[in-house]
Amino acid sequence: MPTTSNTSRIAKNTLLLYFRMLLTMGVSLYTSRVILNALGVENYGIYNVVGGVVAMFGILSGSLSSAISRFITFELGKGDLEKLKRIFCTSVNIQVILIAIITILMETIGIWFLNNKMVIPEERLAPANWVFQFSVITFALNLLSVPYNAVIIAHEKMSAFAYISIIDVTLKLIVAFIIAYNPFDKLVYYGLLIMIVGAINRSIYTIYCKRHFEEATYRIILDKDILKNMFTFIGWAFWGNGSVVLKDQGTNILLNIFCGTAMNAARGVAGQVNNAINSFVTNFLVALNPQIIKEYAQGNYQQMHKLVIYGQKFGFFIMVLMLIPICANIDFILSIWLVEVPAHTANLIVLILLYSLAETFVTPLCTGVLAQGEIKNYEIALTIIYIVNFVVSYIVLKLGAIVEIVFALNIFFKMLIGVALLLQSRNKYFFPIKKFIKEGFLPTTIVLLSSATIVWALNLNCADNLIELIAQSLANIGICLVLTICIGLNKVERKFIFDTIKNKIKERK
Repeated sequence: MPTTSNTSRIAKNTLLLYFRMLLTMGVSLYTSRVILNALGVENYGIYNVVGGVVAMFGILSGSLSSAISRFITFELGKGDLEKLKRIFCTSVNIQVILIAIITILMETIGIWFLNNKMVIPEERLAPANWVFQFSVITFALNLLSVPYNAVIIAHEKMSAFAYISIIDVTLKLIVAFIIAYNPFDKLVYYGLLIMIVGAINRSIYTIYCKRHFEEATYRIILDKDILKNMFTFIGWAFWGNGSVVLKDQGTNILLNIFCGTAMNAARGVAGQVNNAINSFVTNFLVALNPQIIKEYAQGNYQQMHKLVIYGQKFGFFIMVLMLIPICANIDFILSIWLVEVPAHTANLIVLILLYSLAETFVTPLCTGVLAQGEIKNYEIALTIIYIVNFVVSYIVLKLGAIVEIVFALNIFFKMLIGVALLLQSRNKYFFPIKKFIKEGFLPTTIVLLSSATIVWALNLNCADNLIELIAQSLANIGICLVLTICIGLNKVERKFIFDTIKNKIKERK
């Protein structure tokens, strides 16, 4: 287990992020229902696939985000404020340059691809182009926010994310209601309003960081040494992030080419559910990741190893607690959530959630490799695996396979990424693979298989009313909790959890 002070900080930040998540999840899922109903399956699919085209040009955004987060958190762990200021200012300047480059690419290659290769009905091509322009501006705003978000995460001020996210989902809910009663073209109007929401969020993050963090004051600085180190890191991260975008957004485009916009709508709905459920794990890992990087910066490798295993293990258990009850009654949940359910949605939700479950193995290990900084070999392996993933997906769709095969392939290749990360972790920061398998992989896998088997045996009939759904979900969560405590946790972890609960009860008395 992590040290007491680290555990307290992680727990506090996780609880703040969960508060945000519970509210944002409920509002986001309701907003998705309203938007899908207002736009219709075709327009909703167009919005998702056009956004995917823009995201494909965001390769450098992902690369830079990883670099900035790593450098700021690392330097914060070492306590060098002056260098921290130079890193922040250099990061903002790089962002401005990249926005100019990426915008040129999107306004040339992106426009050509949208109008000549995408499968979009002729009468909806003009609205799709408007959405594309709004998406480009939204993307640029998000790119400018990266250094500010990285500073908040590095300082572990998760309450800021909680409050700003509440504002974000509230604005998007307002947008959803406006769209439902909007007399103009709903697709164009939706793209415009989402862009405005993005501008408001960008302004709030900037103001918050300037008021709370000394290093977040922008000056025109381009430190050559920092620039060189960051671009070396970014250069390799570019290939890895590029392959991730190719796999994710490229798959969305393949679905559009082979299956049409209705399939993009199904994937969009599945993505909304996954984002809501996966936020449980993401919140925990966002709170944990800065601790991993800081422990490495201070040379505390054994503590870093414990945090990586701790992150994988508890991230997996959190995901299982959400995944199994959802998957057990997915058809009924969709029937009461959406007015019109796109074909294949239920199957895609299950497969994408399983993909996120596999990702819980990968994320803490990836944070460890990023903390160490030498990412060349990992990024090469990542690039090769994801390119093969995309090519195989294209081949199976070309041969006429069902779309579910593509998402099953994604899970398989994600596990290969996990193997590559384990090997890199052992080589780069002496990560104990045997300990990881014994204390992390094996207990989590046993809990998953045991939970799935028992829940499947007890839920042969899907719920057909809300009361049955609630009763079955609570029973399923209870089963997963009991198996997690009895099988998944060791004696030290069980004692820690029980002692924490007892202390909280005593505090309330």
